[in-house]
Amino acid sequence: MKQEDELFQKGIDAFNDRCFYDAHEYWEELWLDFKLEDTKFIQGLIQLAVGYFHLFNNNLNGARSMIRKCLGKFEGFERVRGINIKKLIKQVEEVQIYLNNIEDISYIIDRYILTLKV
Repeated sequence: MKQEDELFQKGIDAFNDRCFYDAHEYWEELWLDFKLEDTKFIQGLIQLAVGYFHLFNNNLNGARSMIRKCLGKFEGFERVRGINIKKLIKQVEEVQIYLNNIEDISYIIDRYILTLKV
């Protein structure tokens, strides 16, 4: 497996294990160290991971901001690195609606914590 693919997969695994900071780190290394055709997509994943990192660190405004920003990075893609982007956008939009309608993050509903399927 190429280092680029390995970093991407490590990010996926960390994200799905809810290690959002680690996911961000793997994808940021990928974004910084490689010339990628899907740079915007990787930036979107970084922002998604950072959004969840903020959420789990009681920073609702930061989470809302990153979730909003990541949606723009996913636009224009259909399937990237095995991920169905249209489905991902729909899921992220549901998370965005949920976050915009809560004021207390002491109870996070599991169905709004995404799992990335490759």
